[in-house]
Amino acid sequence: VQLVESGGNLVQTGKSLKLSCAISGSIFDGNAIGWFRQAPGEARHGIACISARDSTTYYGDAVRGRFTISSDNAKKTVYLEMDGLTPEDTAVYYCAVGRFVKASPLQPLWYDSWGQGTQVTVSS
Repeated sequence: VQLVESGGNLVQTGKSLKLSCAISGSIFDGNAIGWFRQAPGEARHGIACISARDSTTYYGDAVRGRFTISSDNAKKTVYLEMDGLTPEDTAVYYCAVGRFVKASPLQPLWYDSWGQGTQVTVSS
């Protein structure tokens, strides 16, 4: 599986941004597609994911209510719509495909195919 993220940019506080993740290769019912982010000096952590089986979505506490993950199966693309951006959202954003684990769906450990990342910078 190969993934290519796009859509990262420099935006002002309060603005919105939509990231895309184009997927090539096979996705199976037991997979999840997730969005992760990594700020300078910090570990990479999961912010949203979607189950390939039933499109159930999961969000991290820091983004719940502001970010929305969705998928277009025909285009094999997963999106991350980000509203109400703040400087704390500044990071490199990655999409990834891995095994869906209901107990901890945002754990990076379960994901084994990663994109190259796209930079999101939010100015104050």
